[in-house]
Amino acid sequence: MIDKLMPRHSLKHLNSFKLSVTARELKQVTSIAVLEALLPVNDNVLVLGGGSNMLFIEDYDGTVLHNQLSGIELSQDHDFHYVRVAGGENWHDLVMQCAQAGIGGLENLALIPGTVGAAPVQNIGAYGVEFCNVCQYVEAYDLDSGEKHIFDVAQCKFSYRDSLFKSHRRYFITSVTLKLSKQWQPQLAYGELTTWAGGLLSPPTPLQVATEVIAIRANKLPDPKVIPNVGSFFKNPLVSKTQAQTLKSRFPDMPQYPTNDQVKLAAGWLIDHLGLKGHSIGGAGVHLKQALVLINKQDAASHDVVLLAQTICQQVNAHFDVMLVPEVNVITANGYSELPQEISDV
Repeated sequence: MIDKLMPRHSLKHLNSFKLSVTARELKQVTSIAVLEALLPVNDNVLVLGGGSNMLFIEDYDGTVLHNQLSGIELSQDHDFHYVRVAGGENWHDLVMQCAQAGIGGLENLALIPGTVGAAPVQNIGAYGVEFCNVCQYVEAYDLDSGEKHIFDVAQCKFSYRDSLFKSHRRYFITSVTLKLSKQWQPQLAYGELTTWAGGLLSPPTPLQVATEVIAIRANKLPDPKVIPNVGSFFKNPLVSKTQAQTLKSRFPDMPQYPTNDQVKLAAGWLIDHLGLKGHSIGGAGVHLKQALVLINKQDAASHDVVLLAQTICQQVNAHFDVMLVPEVNVITANGYSELPQEISDV
């Protein structure tokens, strides 16, 4: 039971959904020394960067560590640029700094909100590129033992929107090192980028690709500073080839993307096909331009967002026999959880 008489710390400014939730303790981690002084942490603990992929459905009964570590170090050899970046740095700012310097590899990941320390947790990805494609090392502290670890890309256990750090939550990522080839080739095999590249007279630069990615994303994704949201709310579901063929026979215009032994579907298309763009519950709604994005339209409560997400999942499953899984991290009073199956007042 949360003691309502104790002073609480607002997290409204630390979650991009701008939900009015609180934490029992909030500590700003501005240096490695500050972090080490806190370790080990014998409490419910939650690491936050920009809060751009968090859905708080209750006040948090524990300690929030806000990653504000800063610093960027550049080095190179004959074949690669190496960029070691502190976990509290802004991801999009990093992408643009590299693109403006002519360093390619990150440009497809432009305008993804959040911090550098959050990027490996979710193995962020967009337009055919994932974080794991450019990662060399992740440095992190174990909050239970206080020990420092350096993980190479294999040890990070990256997969689609998943990693070691998502399955073992008690790591505080202090920095990542990116390995970016000097023999850069633009990755343009994705719908709108392919169309854009087809009109170019010469190969684009990293900055040109980043600029186009920003334009594409800005055209269909709301700015969380203007319309509170957490970006893509659901993962694109993976189904068997057999199920994909069945769905294609029923819905010939359904986008499908083969990947190894499975087929990836477009969650946004599934939601849009059901006519749910603009649908709202309480203060929460489905964005009119991108069905994959849920928004805080007007002082939404956590309960509104959860009920809207559940409604979408139930309708998609009933119509397509496909279960959507949230990409957003669901946070209860005690930490990470699943999207509730039954609604209660929160």
